[in-house]
Amino acid sequence: KDQMDDLIQEIAKRAAKNERVLVTTLTKRMAEDLAEYLSKKQVKVRYMHSEIEGLQRTELIRQLRLGEFDVLVGINLLREGLDIPEVSLVAILDADKEGFLRNFTSLIQTFGRAARNVNGSVIMYADNVTKSMSHAIDETKRRKEKQIQYNKEHNITPQTIIKSVPEQVTTLDESKLKSIHDLATDIIELDSQMKKYSEELDFERAIECRDRIKRLEKEIKFKDGRK
Repeated sequence: KDQMDDLIQEIAKRAAKNERVLVTTLTKRMAEDLAEYLSKKQVKVRYMHSEIEGLQRTELIRQLRLGEFDVLVGINLLREGLDIPEVSLVAILDADKEGFLRNFTSLIQTFGRAARNVNGSVIMYADNVTKSMSHAIDETKRRKEKQIQYNKEHNITPQTIIKSVPEQVTTLDESKLKSIHDLATDIIELDSQMKKYSEELDFERAIECRDRIKRLEKEIKFKDGRK
């Protein structure tokens, strides 16, 4: 309960400044229950579940950016499309439950969801500090110090990334209009980009490329099956 009270206070601070919040949980049930609880507390919240794909997902993110609601609750925030500069807080629940979504790499990448905003911060809610948490905090401090030094040397003042909000999507997904040959070409290019990002240790972008490749492969199978 104390964690929920704190989370609601932190959300209110961001909402008052017209900023957005991402909250990540470990299970679908927890995400649903949290979204319902926050809604009862007058928080403007939506829940993104794994079945939401394509246009629905794009529209949900568009509505978040426009401020139609303030908080998006989800399980895996590493998927493509969650590069949202309006987000100034990422809240990680059960941060001490070691596993795929709470290991060092996932934590670092999840932290990155708040990095597009100059006021960006991350709160990890936990009962204990795990090695992954400690390692992720240390690595983030190291990167931040390096960035501050770089900014100082080059007279750069950090600013929130400006990114226009797209119009409401009513047309078919672009991939639906492409031929199998075009989609295969896109996959080859994405695979090359994914390898490049991995070599540069930019795992967040590498994951985005991987997810896009999976979607294009599904589209190829669908088109091939229709013939």
